[in-house]
Amino acid sequence: MTKIDRTPEKSDFEHVSEWVFDLDNTLYPHHINLFAQIDKNMTAYVSALLQMERDEARKLQKQYYYDHGTTLQGLMIHHGIDPNDFLEKAHAIDYTTLSPHPELGEAIKALPGRKFIFTNGSVKHAEMAAGALGILEHFDDIFDIVAADFVPKPAQATYDKFTALKRVETKKAAMFEDLPRNLVVPKALGMSTVLLVPNNLEDTVVEWWEKTSGEEDHIDFVTDDLTAFLAKITG
Repeated sequence: MTKIDRTPEKSDFEHVSEWVFDLDNTLYPHHINLFAQIDKNMTAYVSALLQMERDEARKLQKQYYYDHGTTLQGLMIHHGIDPNDFLEKAHAIDYTTLSPHPELGEAIKALPGRKFIFTNGSVKHAEMAAGALGILEHFDDIFDIVAADFVPKPAQATYDKFTALKRVETKKAAMFEDLPRNLVVPKALGMSTVLLVPNNLEDTVVEWWEKTSGEEDHIDFVTDDLTAFLAKITG
């Protein structure tokens, strides 16, 4: 049973020395909706590439996202696009919607051990977003979609490459994510898993498969406040 709304104890994470964080809708709250800009750019890319009307392009974009983990992967498989060109255009966004979050920075800094950003986006996007939040300096490294050979989470091979390249001891690791399906493999690898959810889920527009039922046994904890959650861990 998922430990929803249960306050974490320090003892729940005392074995953890490898801290792995997704970026979008995890290190910043879902309600900021930074990803909406990326989403709009991706729709425009698909529309221009395939000469589709916006609604049709968006439908295909979401289908590729569901089927392949990212729209990018679907476009590479089915249309042979240049992934670097796609990433540059998708991430041409305004980061000023993000504000410095010193409390989150202090909470991450206080975690014992190494800290990683593990994203299906690019290193540049992660640096820009984490930089705008004022937390970039607290991370040891970033593993992005380029390092993953453009194969996104939730693919097993991508987690295997991340853990091998960064020499992550999975049984001493915790992973924080906003998508339930992206925590299946980490849990199987022995990581502690934490799902980030919007604080007003019923008012948030997400795909049906992005939601949690609250019963998934691959999710150890669920929280809508990352900063408070980490503060409880570090005491």
